[in-house]
Amino acid sequence: MTGFSGKITTTGRSEAIRLDKALFKAHPEFRQRANVRAHVIGPGHLLVSVVEDVAGSGQEDVERDPVVSAFLAFLERDMAEHPERLETMSDADFARLRELTEGVEASDEDVVPDDVTL
Repeated sequence: MTGFSGKITTTGRSEAIRLDKALFKAHPEFRQRANVRAHVIGPGHLLVSVVEDVAGSGQEDVERDPVVSAFLAFLERDMAEHPERLETMSDADFARLRELTEGVEASDEDVVPDDVTL
């Protein structure tokens, strides 16, 4: 994963984070005037995501977990860059999954309680 350097500074009456121009060349989705959202995911760690305008796009207004989204993007990139690491599931794998989930009922309407940690 490529890192980019920057500095925290002031612009007008706001605080700002200046980042290497190389970031914006490598990732044009962070173009000027793009709407972004920042999430503090741990002490000293900030996750910045582009917020797409979904108005009129037909997409539902769904709250997304930025950490899960970042992890899924990492998996997608890793699978594309290293397809040799992918393995198909065997009949034994499917049998084990059936055994593990036997008797478990779930639906899309089920809600995981707030006190459950995944």
